[in-house]
Amino acid sequence: MGRLTAGQRLTLGIAVLASVLAGTLSTLGISAVLVFVVSALALAFLAALVGQATEQLGERLGPGATGVLQSALGNLPELFVGIFALRAGLVQVVQAALVGSILGNSLLVLGLAFLAGGLRHGTQRFASETPRMIATLTLLAVAALAVPTLAQNLHTPASTHGGALSAACALVLLLVFIASIPVSLRGAPHGVSGEPDEVAEHAWPVWLAAAILAIAGVGAALVADWFVEALRPAIEALHLSQAFTGLVVVAIAGNAVENVVGIQLAARNKPDYAVSVILNSSLQVALGLTPTLVLLSVALAATPLTLVLPPLLVVALALTAALGAMVTYDGESTWLEGLALIGLYSILAAAFWWG
Repeated sequence: MGRLTAGQRLTLGIAVLASVLAGTLSTLGISAVLVFVVSALALAFLAALVGQATEQLGERLGPGATGVLQSALGNLPELFVGIFALRAGLVQVVQAALVGSILGNSLLVLGLAFLAGGLRHGTQRFASETPRMIATLTLLAVAALAVPTLAQNLHTPASTHGGALSAACALVLLLVFIASIPVSLRGAPHGVSGEPDEVAEHAWPVWLAAAILAIAGVGAALVADWFVEALRPAIEALHLSQAFTGLVVVAIAGNAVENVVGIQLAARNKPDYAVSVILNSSLQVALGLTPTLVLLSVALAATPLTLVLPPLLVVALALTAALGAMVTYDGESTWLEGLALIGLYSILAAAFWWG
């Protein structure tokens, strides 16, 4: 453990402590709200551990492997939460959480990064090729969600085949996502969490990175089960709607700690890295995690997940994609643009407060 920095040891300690506490509280049947809060904290720090371990393995295996590992493993906690929530019949929570992850990264986290970087360094400039490509792929994801939703609401002949249409859209998104990985890797480095010399100085042995990744993966599966078990009673006790819980609470729990790195990079005047890390997180959810859950739900859940969403969720995604493309297209960011992104996120979150 001597290879771990003080921050990494703190992350590991909080993740283990919160996970054990969540399991103990769940086993003893103590307050569902308390289990919900502690499990959410554990998931956030487990997600951070998965990200750190994946990055360390990628440093050993090369940039191509880093991209593949991050794509496959970076969203493990959210994947487990989605699977358990679907098995519990909380389809609306899963749909909102997936959209909320995209909104949280593309609006809230990117907005906070632009705000922090802009207030500290003024106008920041970054290579715009990768953000433009991500904006294009995000629009594709919006289309994949809009078409099944429109087919259902417009009562077209495809409206009676929502499951099959969703599966077809999911396969297309996965294929495009796989094809996009090499392009993203050429645009900007992935998984940057510190200065190059700092990363080299604190490089983990392969066995340590693999062990922490395995522990974090198992922990995420266990905590996700406790989290979902407490989810429904906690929603009722706190008088929250399923839509707001998924869009804001669950989405932030799966991304909060992991995406602090994007804000830190912008504050350290590294906008290229910040934009790459934050927007690629959104892209992985839109093109990787969402279609994966759609396909897995057919075999694992009593009620399969489809891409037929409440219209307001599709509109929220469309507005996010449009504003995100406008803000990043010129390769410049200011604190006011960051504030605009945060403002749109706040408006959308407020719209789902009542359900």
